[in-house]
Amino acid sequence: MLLEIENLSVEFETASGPFRAVDGVSMKVHEGEVLAIVGESGSGKSVSMLAVMGLLPWTAKVRADKMLFQGRDLLGLDASARRKLVGKDMAMIFQEPMASLNPCFTVGFQIEEVLRVHLGLDRKARRARAIELLDAVGIPDPASRLSAYPHQMSGGQCQRVMIAVAIACNPKLLIADEPTTALDVTIQKQILDLLMRLQAEHGMGLIMITHNMGVVAETADRVVVQYKGKKMEEADVLSLFENPQHPYTKALLAALPENATGDRLPTVSAAAFEEVLQ
Repeated sequence: MLLEIENLSVEFETASGPFRAVDGVSMKVHEGEVLAIVGESGSGKSVSMLAVMGLLPWTAKVRADKMLFQGRDLLGLDASARRKLVGKDMAMIFQEPMASLNPCFTVGFQIEEVLRVHLGLDRKARRARAIELLDAVGIPDPASRLSAYPHQMSGGQCQRVMIAVAIACNPKLLIADEPTTALDVTIQKQILDLLMRLQAEHGMGLIMITHNMGVVAETADRVVVQYKGKKMEEADVLSLFENPQHPYTKALLAALPENATGDRLPTVSAAAFEEVLQ
């Protein structure tokens, strides 16, 4: 088992009192498996995975009956052990590549920093590996792009750089948080194809966070559906699309654009929400 989470909850303090963003979520990820986590914005998808990565602010209260990565208790790790793990064996691609890359450092520096910290490579080896990574993610003329700053690259190129950073140490688990957000359709397809190729080549476990059911159908082996911080349903991808069990899942699938009739796009019905909340 690569990742095992049981009864995860995440709570934040707000001006109006405690807010539970994730409430009793459980899931498992096997080696070489693609798990999709779906749900609308605010359903706790990203917060769940940030909790796994240990990247939430210290004020967040993270609790779980079990949170294991290859048998290691993630909640019991100290800061030093966590730093050795995150970025090497576990890596994450964030939603906004332009905001995630440091604008003050070159692309090459940001890739090589991961290699220096986690693998201890010397300068020559780091540069060679950085060029290899940029080439692997489809950046043209990779050697010259090492000296480029994020603002000198397009959104799609920055997303590819983020992927290069994430896979630099051949992680066992890669979390992709809305990896195609704000990219045009052609670039979205290229990024998804790239992720799936890299996942297959390296045998990584891949968690794909998305609200796009088309992405789920194309990439996932299994699917977890979340709503308001809770897990509504978990199933293999074929079963989910052919025979969804939960009212919220049915409402999500019914709201796909291809199900539109007339001039109106379908929406998640109020009745479905009522059934979920009961």
